[in-house]
Amino acid sequence: MDTEEHHNSSLDPDYYHDFNGSFHWFMHHCTLELNYDTRRAILFLLYLVIFVAGLIENVLVVWINWRRHSKSTVTFCVLNVGLADLLLVLTIPFWMLEVALNQVWVWGWALCKLTHLVYTVNMYSSVFFLTYMTVERYLAIARPSQTWGLKEKRKRGIVCACLWTFSLFLTLLENVHVELMEWDEPGCYMFPTYSYNEWYTSITILSLTCSCLIPAVVITIFNFLIARAVKATAGFEGRRSCWVVHVYSLVFMLCWIPRHMVIFLMLLDELLPYTTFSCNFVDMLYFSYCIVDCISLFHCVANPIIYNFLSKGFRSNLINAVVRYIPKEIANPKEKEGSGSSTSHSVVVENAANDIPPNQEQWAK
Repeated sequence: MDTEEHHNSSLDPDYYHDFNGSFHWFMHHCTLELNYDTRRAILFLLYLVIFVAGLIENVLVVWINWRRHSKSTVTFCVLNVGLADLLLVLTIPFWMLEVALNQVWVWGWALCKLTHLVYTVNMYSSVFFLTYMTVERYLAIARPSQTWGLKEKRKRGIVCACLWTFSLFLTLLENVHVELMEWDEPGCYMFPTYSYNEWYTSITILSLTCSCLIPAVVITIFNFLIARAVKATAGFEGRRSCWVVHVYSLVFMLCWIPRHMVIFLMLLDELLPYTTFSCNFVDMLYFSYCIVDCISLFHCVANPIIYNFLSKGFRSNLINAVVRYIPKEIANPKEKEGSGSSTSHSVVVENAANDIPPNQEQWAK
C-alpha cells in the first residue's frame, strides 16, 4: 500500500479519528493490507446471530420475570437487565444495514440520534444493573433473614431510577455530538466541532471508568465472595453453584474487556501520536474496533442464559407459562381418555416449580 492509498483509507470513519484535521500517519508508509469486505461480511453475520438469539432470549426473560411479581431485588435486577438488553438488540437491524451499505446511513437525522441514544443508554444500564444485581445477590446470602417491606421497595425504586438516569447522563455527553454527515454518502457519526482531543479524552476516560473498571472490580469481588459462601454448601449443588458464579465473572470479562482494551489503546494513540505504536498497529487497532464492539454485544445473548436459563426456578416458570397456552388435549392426550395413571400437566409443572433447593433460591433466581 503506497502513501496515497493509505491517505485515502484514513478518510474512512474508522481511521479519521482526529477531527481537528491532523492525521497521525498522514506522512507515514503503512505496509499492512486489510480486507474491509471480509470485515463487513463477518460483522453482518455476527449482528444477525446476536439479533435473532438476543431477541428471542430477552423477550422470554422480560415476559417471565414480569409475570413472576417477585419481591426479590435480584429478580428485579434481572428484569431490568433483560429490558436493557432487549432494547439494545432492537437497534441492531439499523447497524446491520449500515454495515451492508458500507457506512451509508439511510434512516435520516432523527433515527441517527435516536438509535445511538437507545443503544448507548441500554449498554450502560445493562452493565450497571449487572453490578447492582451482583451486590444484591451477595447481600441475599449474607443477610438471608432480612425482611421485605415498604422501605426496601422504596430503596430499590430509587436505585433503579438513579441507574437509568446516570446511564442517560453518560449517553447525552456523547449523543449531543452525533450528527448525520453528508460526505460522499450520508453517514451517522459522532463529530464534535471543537476541542475534539479534550472531549475525546474526557469522555473515553469517563466511559472506561464507569462502564468497565468499576463494574469489573465490583462484579469480580462480590462474585468471589458469593462463590466462597456457596462453596461451603455440601454436595453437588454447592459445587455447581460455585462454578456458575465464576462463569458470571468470566462472561463479563470476555464480552467487555476486548472492547475497552481497544478503546484504551486508541486513547493512547490520540494522546501520544507517532511515538506509542507503529503505523501498522494503528491501522489494525482501528480496523478491529468494529469487531470487538460487535463481540461485546454477545452479552445480550449470554446474560439471559447464565442469569435466567441456568436457574431451575426460571425454567420451571417458563415451562409453566408456555403450558398455559397449549391445549390440554395436545399437552396430555391421555388425560382426555380419562386415564387414571395420567397427571395434569399443570400439576406437574407446579410441583417442578417448587422443587428448588433453598440455598440455591437465594442467589440463583
